[in-house]
Amino acid sequence: MDILSNLKYAEGSRKKKKRVGRGQGSGHGGTSTRGHKGQHSRSGAKFRAWFEGGQMPLQRRVPKFGFKNANRTEYITINLDDIQNLIDKGKITESKIDKEYLLSNNLIKGKKMPLKILGNGEITAQLEITADAFSKSAKEKIEKGGGKAITV
Repeated sequence: MDILSNLKYAEGSRKKKKRVGRGQGSGHGGTSTRGHKGQHSRSGAKFRAWFEGGQMPLQRRVPKFGFKNANRTEYITINLDDIQNLIDKGKITESKIDKEYLLSNNLIKGKKMPLKILGNGEITAQLEITADAFSKSAKEKIEKGGGKAITV
């Protein structure tokens, strides 16, 4: 039976701290595990985290190009053929479609981003689609099919 006063840590579960510079008998005397000479062996040695010893650093070696506009608006997109597929499967039953309808039926994800309808594919149903933006081809195809494309 274990008594609280007899409890001990499991064998090997606790490691002693490495005490450097405490004489040769410690095994870490002499150079204190710093090696011989060089900047790292001296006190006060500091390097930037990305310093590569004078070699051309990675952030200068890798070619840089392009630009990402911080002010660009990112849209949730859905294509006309996706809408037509949903109609064919019977997931869309109404003639008026807007972002709230698509979100509530889990047909799109992302509440905060605006909705854009893209013109890939054809649409045969006469729908009144309300969205934040339409591509030119999507607007043409919706109106050609007898529907309405309403921009919010």
